[in-house]
Amino acid sequence: MEAGDRGALGVGRAAVAKRQYRMGVRAEATAATGERILDAAEAAFDDLPFGEITLAVVAERAGVSVQTVIRRFGGRESLFQAALQHTGAKMTADRVVEPGTDPAEIVDVLVEHYERFADRLLRTLAQEESQPALRILTDLGREYHLGWCETTFAPALQSLRGASRKRRAAQLAAITDIYIWKLLRRDRGLSVAETKVAILELLEHLLAQSR
Repeated sequence: MEAGDRGALGVGRAAVAKRQYRMGVRAEATAATGERILDAAEAAFDDLPFGEITLAVVAERAGVSVQTVIRRFGGRESLFQAALQHTGAKMTADRVVEPGTDPAEIVDVLVEHYERFADRLLRTLAQEESQPALRILTDLGREYHLGWCETTFAPALQSLRGASRKRRAAQLAAITDIYIWKLLRRDRGLSVAETKVAILELLEHLLAQSR
C-alpha cells in the first residue's frame, strides 16, 4: 500500500470515528432530554390534577419546547403512557424482595415503599374514576400487587389449591394494600414503626394459618 493510500485510509478512519463520536454524544443528549421530560411529567402529576397537565406544562418544567416534547413522545396520551411506565418501573424496583423472605423484612420494604410513594399512588387512585387513562394504570397496579403477593408469599401459598389459594392470596393483598397503610399511618396517626408492627401482626396471624 502506498503512503498516500495509507494516509487516506487513516483520514477515513478518523472521520468515521469522529462521526460515531458525534452520533454517540447526540444519542446521549437525546436520552437525557427524554429523561428530563419524563421526570417533569412525573413531578407535574404530583402537583396538579391529571386533567390540568398539558404538554406546555411539562415542556416548561423540563426546560424544552412543546415541539421537542411532541417530537420525542408524540401527543399527550403517549407522553403520559411513557411517564407512567417510567414511574412504575421505579416503583416496582423499589419493593422487590425474594420469595420466603422473613415477614418483618417484607413489611419493612413495603412500608418504606409506601412512605416514599403513597402520595402519588393515592392521588392516582383518587382520580381513576374520572380519568380512563389512570384507570388502566390502577388496574395494572392491582394486578401487579396481587402478583407481588403471590410471588413474595409463595411458600405460604404452595400447599393451597383452587378457591382456598385464591382467597389466601386476596387476604395477603388486602393486608399489604396501600389503603391499610393509609388507615394506620394517616387516619389513625401511627408512627412508621407502629405501622410496621401493626401490619406485621396482621400478616403473621394470617401466615400462621398456612403452617
